[in-house]
Amino acid sequence: MIFNNSAKLTRAKELLVTTGVGWIPQIAGGNFLRRLAYRLIFKKIGASVYIQNGTELIGADRIEVGSNAFMAQGVSIVISKLNSKVLLGESVSLSKGVIINPAGSNCCIEIDRHTFIGPYTCIGGPGNVKIGKYCLIAAHSGIVANNHIFSDPTEMIHLQGVTRQGVVIEDNCWLGYGVKVLDGVTIGEGSVIGAGAVVTKNIPPYSVAVGVPAKVVRSRQLVEKQFTNWREAS
Repeated sequence: MIFNNSAKLTRAKELLVTTGVGWIPQIAGGNFLRRLAYRLIFKKIGASVYIQNGTELIGADRIEVGSNAFMAQGVSIVISKLNSKVLLGESVSLSKGVIINPAGSNCCIEIDRHTFIGPYTCIGGPGNVKIGKYCLIAAHSGIVANNHIFSDPTEMIHLQGVTRQGVVIEDNCWLGYGVKVLDGVTIGEGSVIGAGAVVTKNIPPYSVAVGVPAKVVRSRQLVEKQFTNWREAS
């Protein structure tokens, strides 16, 4: 965390706003009050954003939220570097307990419009993370754009640094329960990743992948083509 005077004033305003209205339940008009008050601390916030009580926001001046987005109780967005940011598109839904943490300099975590992030999913840097539109990320998944370097057995692992290649999940993907996506991976558009899989390598578009490590077991494009041919023939 950077502790210059400007950052201290920004953090003080953030604490004042989130402490003042962050706890108020919806039944007492909490969402309406938060939608008004959080305009003072977010970099950008669209219309009809729904933020439940009990969310944690640090670095809100580097958060952009599109219209009709939703944040459930227990969502935590923590940005500790002034040059990092979180971008949430229109109608993005963050379920209970979702954690988003850029955790590095010049890190951007972007979730495009109409994407659903399931409960207790963790998304972190310090590499960039880009999740496309209309994606479904099931509960307890992990998307982490870093990996510890451990090539030197004579040196402490925590002193050897980390990779930060980044993670890309393209549009219209479905990640099942408990999927883990590691640094340097791109999951192609329209792909499905089976529950519990660990994705360590790139997945081509419209693939179905399962296992540890995840392996492609079939192509959705082929299945769709066969179905189309059968329907036309009948």
